[in-house]
Amino acid sequence: MAKLKSNIKLKPVKKADLQVVKPIKTTKYSDINLNEWKSYDHIKTDTLWEFPARLKEGGHSNEYHGNYIPQIAQQLYERFTKKNDIVLDMFFGSGTSGIEAINMNRRCIGVELKEDLAESVSEKFTPKQLVTDVNIICADSTTELAVEKVKARLDIMGEEKAQFLMLHPPYDDIIKFSDKKEDLSNCATTEEFYDLFERVAKNGYDLLEKGRFAALIIGDKYANSQLIPLGFECMRRMNNVGFITKSIIVKDMQGNERAKGKTANLWRYRALAGGFYIFKHEYVMLFQKV
Repeated sequence: MAKLKSNIKLKPVKKADLQVVKPIKTTKYSDINLNEWKSYDHIKTDTLWEFPARLKEGGHSNEYHGNYIPQIAQQLYERFTKKNDIVLDMFFGSGTSGIEAINMNRRCIGVELKEDLAESVSEKFTPKQLVTDVNIICADSTTELAVEKVKARLDIMGEEKAQFLMLHPPYDDIIKFSDKKEDLSNCATTEEFYDLFERVAKNGYDLLEKGRFAALIIGDKYANSQLIPLGFECMRRMNNVGFITKSIIVKDMQGNERAKGKTANLWRYRALAGGFYIFKHEYVMLFQKV
């Protein structure tokens, strides 16, 4: 039988024509593919954060005065956590950390002092989420009991330590959050506030995985005709318990302020008369456990 001849000629493949697929390159604490770093332009890498408004989608609301804006969690989670990581929030409040953990396929353990708030916040999550993804503990974050409760939840969730620590304490006594004597907003002095905050920071440090990151959201205050730099003293207390400081981010407050209306003019008068400036920023301080 005669062999059929084909007129089709195969072109040799040149090396330049081959599409090289680079392997995914990430850090130990993030899912960001560093080989595609140019595609992450939505992630902030500078130290001035400006957000025009508070995000209200995705289960977030602003019914609780003093909660931080969700955009902070979005930025920090994508930058410093991986999917399924556990975020530990020692001042859980209205649950921003947990809501954004769900939205971004992370998990969360939140410690909240007020029983009624812990109960109402739990209604923001489904029964299944409260079993598998978000655990709300009612406890005093300064205590060893809180640490033991967090350890028990970590064990149930299959981890020994948390992978990210979020700290958003009261700004001393600026806003009174409860009548509880354990509440940091009820401290008799600012020095007592610092001491109790340091206890919380130490507990968070012990519960955090080595090499992972912690964020402190804090502002300053005026008292007795002078500036009280709460942020920098709290930073020092974080260093006291073992954290190293990685960054100090200045965040504008326009996305998280309640409308002042006509009272804004009164604050301008007070500033002009008293020789001070009106706060328009707070800090997002970043630390690492080494």
